[in-house]
Amino acid sequence: MDMSTIGAALALLPAVAAGLSMGIATGKAVEATARQPEANGKINAIMLLGMALTESCAIYGFVTALIILFVK
Repeated sequence: MDMSTIGAALALLPAVAAGLSMGIATGKAVEATARQPEANGKINAIMLLGMALTESCAIYGFVTALIILFVK
């Protein structure tokens, strides 16, 4: 196993963290909607913005891993 493979694996750690954090955020949004159904629209808007920012972090990590693997 060469160093670029290890580097690519480390670059994918943000994708794992993004998946975990998106799951936690969705669970918290469901709990918040259950407690205050009238705030559903506001909760969804904030959650979607946070998900987009989290997903961009995961995509950056994925692209970095691809660059490490295929550009030598």
